[in-house]
Amino acid sequence: MTISSFIPPHRTLMGPGPSDISPQVLQALSRPTIGHLDPLFIGMMDELKSLLKYAFQTDNEFTIAVSAPGSAGMETCFVNLIEPGDKVIVCRNGVFGERMRENVVRAGGDAVLVDDQWGEPVSVDKVEKALKENPDTKIVAFVHAETSTGALSDAQALGALAKQYGALTIVDAVTSLGGVPLLVDEWQLDAVYSGSQKCLSCVPGLSPVTLSPKALEKIQSRHTPVQSWFLDQSLVLGYWSGEGKRSYHHTAPVNSLYALHESLVLLKNEGLENAWQRHRTMHTKLKQGLEALGFEFVVKEPYRLPQLNAVYFPQGIDEASVRSHLLNEYNLEIGAGLGELAGKAWRIGVMGYGARSENISLCLGALEESLR
Repeated sequence: MTISSFIPPHRTLMGPGPSDISPQVLQALSRPTIGHLDPLFIGMMDELKSLLKYAFQTDNEFTIAVSAPGSAGMETCFVNLIEPGDKVIVCRNGVFGERMRENVVRAGGDAVLVDDQWGEPVSVDKVEKALKENPDTKIVAFVHAETSTGALSDAQALGALAKQYGALTIVDAVTSLGGVPLLVDEWQLDAVYSGSQKCLSCVPGLSPVTLSPKALEKIQSRHTPVQSWFLDQSLVLGYWSGEGKRSYHHTAPVNSLYALHESLVLLKNEGLENAWQRHRTMHTKLKQGLEALGFEFVVKEPYRLPQLNAVYFPQGIDEASVRSHLLNEYNLEIGAGLGELAGKAWRIGVMGYGARSENISLCLGALEESLR
């Protein structure tokens, strides 16, 4: 068997992630590799931290990109902030809320579940009831933008509630960062993680994370060591902070960080509010077209994510065949349903560089032809 170079086709990515990547970000990825302790690279890292602070809307000094995808960003927050026996309220309204629960259990924590139906936002009233019944709660964990359903929860209200009861927050912002308002400092959020491949339109494999001073205080006052050496942020701190010389922790993904830097420069140049508005505008265009084709949204409009559209497909179709037709005939990828929505719904992403009129028009036209 002869194996030659792998050259993928040009796809239009409108699934739940990864999203389309702009040509500038792909060009940044191909720039010459330099050492991860090179003074020029360290200078770039400082700029990257500043750009991430802007994206998160925070002044947190500990704002970095974990050298692994969003799932590792999630685990970073849980293994650093939870010690055995800590009580954690976990809000579960989709696949990723359940992953939070699994992380709590693996870290030796005591998970108190607050469940809501798939497609519904996290109930603030239920969380308050759980906090009243569990006054020794250390952490409230919730998903801001649930990628499995397209539901957006009220992070501002949940952050304020946790503070009122003396608890820290761990927040999944993998799909929300850069796509909808996320104001980490104003909303009093403590540990927030995201992913590079969604609304930031960067390559997969990096996880922006920001930790508040209170979160850092909890990490620094631990009585037990963090169970993961690689994700122990007390060790990583010496690589991402300090003036001039940095201590070695691991070989950073140099070229991927170039790409993240470029994607954040593009976000800063556009302006966060303009990016949020662009996602809303493209969602509205997609929504009108999908409803004209007879699709129904899983999530009620007030709680609907503009960048992740979960829709029930028409009954009687072979949904896998339709998605395959879109991929093979139009080079267009949309996402299948996940968990409870598997075999019932599609997830259509309108994220980052992919949130453009030509993508919406292609998707709607291709769907109409495929369903016909």
